[in-house]
Amino acid sequence: MSNTATENEHDPLIPHGHKQTGRVGDRVFRGFASGAGIFVLVIMGAIGAFLVWKSIPSLQADSTNFFTTTEWFPDDNPAVFGIAALLFGTVISAAIAMVLALPVGIGIALFIAFYAPRPVASTLAFITDLLAAVPSIIFGLWGLAVLMPNMQGTAQWLNDYLGWIPIFSNSLGIYSKSLFIAGVVLAIMVLPTVSAVTREVFIQVPSAHIEGALALGATRWEMVRMAVFPFARPGMISAAMLGLGRALGETIAVALILSAAFTINWHITEPGGNSFAANIALKWNEAGPIGLSALIASGLVLFLITLAVNMLARWIVSRRKDFSGAN
Repeated sequence: MSNTATENEHDPLIPHGHKQTGRVGDRVFRGFASGAGIFVLVIMGAIGAFLVWKSIPSLQADSTNFFTTTEWFPDDNPAVFGIAALLFGTVISAAIAMVLALPVGIGIALFIAFYAPRPVASTLAFITDLLAAVPSIIFGLWGLAVLMPNMQGTAQWLNDYLGWIPIFSNSLGIYSKSLFIAGVVLAIMVLPTVSAVTREVFIQVPSAHIEGALALGATRWEMVRMAVFPFARPGMISAAMLGLGRALGETIAVALILSAAFTINWHITEPGGNSFAANIALKWNEAGPIGLSALIASGLVLFLITLAVNMLARWIVSRRKDFSGAN
């Protein structure tokens, strides 16, 4: 045996049974994985550079404040456009979706993982995963034809009994084509993603934690609260961020529901509102050269928002990386 091999066997930094040189397959796989990671970074950088490059003409032609203007007439001379209304509609509709979908999705995951009998749990898990594969246009058409007429009563109830809260008040008496209904449709769309990811995280909780909590006399809910949630919190945050990413970037469903008005209206039950993705889809065919550049500029803002959301999620998860359910 060579001196190098002997040193490797006694090196405390090298796991037992592993050699420093490694097998050929390990080196190939390590190189492939590293190359794939670098390739993803290159693609992300290329997308960002493309968006910036194509946005420059519209930003140079814009005669107003890009961040505070609510009008959208980029092809006019002088060009007048801004992303304030689009940013408002995108954030508010996604926030409504997460407020509705996150607790329901976690509840579904808890029921499947810890409460439902195995045959029922398997069936519900299959149905939940199947909903994630439904195209967004189906949700949009269903929301337009079925949900919107039936949600007007709920929106009116919010105005009648919670109208003292500004966001629920409605002075127009019209309850369709609103950010509230768009948020409900988005909540139904992101619900399968949140539920499926959270369920898989719950299943990974060590059985010793669950059995130990129950053996000490904890009720099932106390076991979930003290043994499951601390272990699964990073995964729950990741599931929420995945759902938020889909809600922020949804196009067709939002375009079908909203009335595409460039206004900032805090009364979410009143008609109006727009989003980045829906505006790009609706305006692309009719836009001129500056208009196309303006749409790409709005896409750049959405790209940066999504990137910031994911970076925030990674930071939150990394703060809890020292917790290990196997300890």
